[in-house]
Amino acid sequence: MEAKTKIRGQENPEEEKRYDDAGIPERDRLTESYRRVRDFSLFLSAPLETEDFVIQSMPDASPTKWHLAHTSWFFETFVLSKADKKYKSPSPQYAYLFNSYYLQAGERHLRPKRGLISRPTVRETFDYRRHVDEHMMRFFTGASEKEWKELAPSIEIGIHHEQQHQELIVTDIKHVFSENPLRPVYRGGEGSRGSRTKAGNEWVPFDGGIHTIGHEGGGFGYDNEYPSHKVYLEPFRINSRPVTNREYMEFMEDGGYENGALWLSEGWARIQSTGWNSPFYWERDGEGWRYFTLSGMRDVDPDEPVCHVSYFEADAFARWAGARLPTEAEWEVAAAGVPVEGNFVEEKAFHPVPAGASGEGPLIQMYGDVWEWTQSAYASYPGFKTLPGALGEYNGKFMCNQFVLRGGSCATSETHIRKTYRNFFPPDARWQFMGIRLASDDV
Repeated sequence: MEAKTKIRGQENPEEEKRYDDAGIPERDRLTESYRRVRDFSLFLSAPLETEDFVIQSMPDASPTKWHLAHTSWFFETFVLSKADKKYKSPSPQYAYLFNSYYLQAGERHLRPKRGLISRPTVRETFDYRRHVDEHMMRFFTGASEKEWKELAPSIEIGIHHEQQHQELIVTDIKHVFSENPLRPVYRGGEGSRGSRTKAGNEWVPFDGGIHTIGHEGGGFGYDNEYPSHKVYLEPFRINSRPVTNREYMEFMEDGGYENGALWLSEGWARIQSTGWNSPFYWERDGEGWRYFTLSGMRDVDPDEPVCHVSYFEADAFARWAGARLPTEAEWEVAAAGVPVEGNFVEEKAFHPVPAGASGEGPLIQMYGDVWEWTQSAYASYPGFKTLPGALGEYNGKFMCNQFVLRGGSCATSETHIRKTYRNFFPPDARWQFMGIRLASDDV
């Protein structure tokens, strides 16, 4: 939790200097976080050729160039323009091109047409980032404590916002490369492929009763994680690890994609209209399966967590297995006390690894590797309040026709995730690293 310490001899309460729990000045902490996160965006884009930056392979994905520009626009719009009324963007048209969905921030370019923007060029986009960074550094060093107090919350949101887009850079470029018959390699998978030890799967029981979920304060959290509140749960069990490719292939071989009784009505209609018969990026290779990864095509590893499955597929698999998906409250209660560690984007594997490499304990791979679908519809918590202004559009207006995922993935930053984090996607989405952990009633 943030603490406030008055500077000796300072009599204006508006000029109080702000510190975090570790006694580090908030300004120093956010300055370092800003630099680290902005540099990591450049690291993620470093393997790309100029032509790679501009492609939009589907409406749900955005060009890497757009992600790099949009995250700069965010700091420009919500920090720099408020800190200095004389601040000027390199181009007044950037506000139109690189706004995403903030209606209160002005008009926007159509999302499905982001890949048609050849100008500004990639070079000009990097120039734009440098321009914003230079002005942000001036703000970090020159802002008064009053200005800092007003804008520090927006800076912190902006840092986490960029981490979200870093994950999208990874997942979107994977989709871009998958559409290329040459199947380009993004990185050589320098991260660990994990242990060859096959991890068992056990049911871990949890007591029913009244539990508290949601963000309780102390550290950053998005508005949709608040407020913490009590929920009543029946006793339940949850699997000790996510579902593996081996287990999912058993579902496929047993006719899971042909058995309409296993599927929600909308999911079955999706199967009929798309011809899905395997997770996304999988391809039949003779009697076996191969999949596209960011390090190229390779044989499906049976011990890795299955990923790139929709909510519909996760739900159908759970029915086939005689189980169900956990609710998000069950997931959060189960995750309490589990260290936030695992295979994150910093590991540079850019792909899930087998459970045998992901720690010990009754529950493993709760964090990293794959986002885990829950059966919970994305909705507000009791007492939820949006932020004022355009930042209030960040989460709340998407609380419709989506389901919650928990835990982060191999494309998520370790410093971005926590047990209360609520990701959300429509039930037919598959291009993110989405996986399955089973639950059941403890009867």
